[in-house]
Amino acid sequence: MIFTGSDILSVEQFDRSDIEHIFQVADAMAPYALRRRVTRVLEGAILGNMFFEPSTRTRISFGCAFNLLGGEVRETTGFESSAIAKGESLYDTARVLSGFSDVICMRHPQEGSVAEFAAASRVPVLNGGDGANEHPSQALLDLYTIRKELASKDRGIDGLRIALIGDLKYGRTVHSLCKLLRHFKNVQVTLVSPAELAMPENIVEEMRSVGHNVVVTEDLTQSISNVDIAYSTRIQEERFASKEEADMYRGRFRLNQSIYTQYCEPNTVIMHPLPRDSRADANELDNDLNQNPNLAIFRQADNGVLVRMALFALVLDVVDQVDKCARDVNWYNSARTL
Repeated sequence: MIFTGSDILSVEQFDRSDIEHIFQVADAMAPYALRRRVTRVLEGAILGNMFFEPSTRTRISFGCAFNLLGGEVRETTGFESSAIAKGESLYDTARVLSGFSDVICMRHPQEGSVAEFAAASRVPVLNGGDGANEHPSQALLDLYTIRKELASKDRGIDGLRIALIGDLKYGRTVHSLCKLLRHFKNVQVTLVSPAELAMPENIVEEMRSVGHNVVVTEDLTQSISNVDIAYSTRIQEERFASKEEADMYRGRFRLNQSIYTQYCEPNTVIMHPLPRDSRADANELDNDLNQNPNLAIFRQADNGVLVRMALFALVLDVVDQVDKCARDVNWYNSARTL
């Protein structure tokens, strides 16, 4: 695809070469994400960060990525603090706020809302998550994490064995990740969920149509016994009609160190898009996994900054200028690693 000036709304926009190009640019962002170098390549540019649904990591990660490239961030969080609460349409909001920004990141609880907003925007729009539909930057950072974790074992994404666990019906991160995995070869995907929260059938069939081996099951322990990646997800409580309905599934698939030791291969990588639900009745990934070197959830979050920096650099066409606008840092920097 042509990245310059483009909206990033869906992983359907990318082919394998696009994905590899994004990852190549993300690799080059490491000195800046680690604060070893400073670049001002986006000095004077403004990101409109519009989050109409609760977010911590995604919102701050997008803002951090833009700041690290030298840009400024303006934020709107929640409907109550925006003119939408007064009845303003997405069209009007897009027309106005795109006049104040050079690029916009948007999260909204309704499927298709970000695409509707982007159609009226005068600047590129990046999808920070639209309802239960997609979360393209999260899927990219997840795949980037998988690539890095496997590279440390001299492996590539082709031939990947992955178990996706939990709420696969409403989990937009796994929807987008599965769509990206179609571009790779010989992938084995095990989908572990209650029948009521199963992966949408169209996504399952799309993976099978490219030759991937897809297994649908409710058996956690057997599903994680022969995989490279165990990717756990949170029950998407906000997508259910009531908390009581969500509670029916909470805590169904818990992973702790004892289960990991008994059933997983020694180097199985544990992933989660965060936030993990650590309440006693959920406890998806037990705190006793925190010292497990194969717990990659915080490396995932770090990688999100790299991938989002790459997307901004590509969309605003400054990839070749990043290093030209750089200098060493002039403050104390502890030994940060990714």
